[in-house]
Amino acid sequence: MRDWIKVAILLLACFTSIAWFIGQGLNADNYQFFLTLRLPKVLAIVLAAIAISASSLVFQTITNNRILTPSILGFDSLYLLVQVIIVVIFGMASVLVIDAIPNFLLSTAVMIGFSLTLFHFYFKRGSSNVFTLLLIGVVCGSLFNSLTGFLTMLVDPNEFAVIQRAMFASFNNINAELVYWSTIPLILCFAYLFLSARKLDVLWLGQDNATSLGINTQRLTKQMMIVITVMVAIATALVGPVLFFGLITVSLTRELFKRFEHSFLIVTSSLLAVLLLVSGQWFVEKVLTFQTTISVIINLVGGSYFMWLLLRNKIN
Repeated sequence: MRDWIKVAILLLACFTSIAWFIGQGLNADNYQFFLTLRLPKVLAIVLAAIAISASSLVFQTITNNRILTPSILGFDSLYLLVQVIIVVIFGMASVLVIDAIPNFLLSTAVMIGFSLTLFHFYFKRGSSNVFTLLLIGVVCGSLFNSLTGFLTMLVDPNEFAVIQRAMFASFNNINAELVYWSTIPLILCFAYLFLSARKLDVLWLGQDNATSLGINTQRLTKQMMIVITVMVAIATALVGPVLFFGLITVSLTRELFKRFEHSFLIVTSSLLAVLLLVSGQWFVEKVLTFQTTISVIINLVGGSYFMWLLLRNKIN
């Protein structure tokens, strides 16, 4: 089947799933009430899906590795640590816990600030091996997890219940104003990645080949890492940690489309991510009746898929 037919089917499936998710159960009496609840939720799903898939695709290009995602830098662990510290220091009745907007701003600022500080000191040394940076991210993520586990032992059960809600991604209580404000920076970041697609095509050939073809690989890597950090930080602070979702969408996109152009892959992986996330949220709400969250399903499927990728690469 030709690629344009696959894209057309994928685009039609995305619009159909979104329309079904928004329109199910609407009638002339309740449509205004339900639309005010569902439109921000759908927009949050779309933004999170695009941010995670596009950033994961570019991150794999930078690392030249198809099984790595930005979560290896410890964003999820740092986000959880911030939530735990807020509860431990300020209490569960703090405005930083109750009000979503200050919590979002603080979480995003801490994640972006930590990453920019790390990038500044790393690239200032003129280092070109990005895997050293990834190793630092793994160590920091382990440290954040250890601190989170220690601090959760100090809180009472009521405070732990508040912390537990932050451990899983959820679209059930989305702040509409927060979603609308997140749209602008995510669109700008996505546009920047799309405009840099040709440089990323060359970078996918390897750093040595890209350098010989006139690409400043260190500067491009630094720029892409900053954009990835902003996108992942906003998506994580908006909906919560989603560990394996980027791996699933990017890997499936590469399986469906045997092309290398990043301008094409960024768009198709984003469409596939939107389709999977909208369908998954519908499954959680209508089939599982909110008995679990979408992140639990993603981690289960994504973890199994990750192990399958490792085994397949080992066999090959």
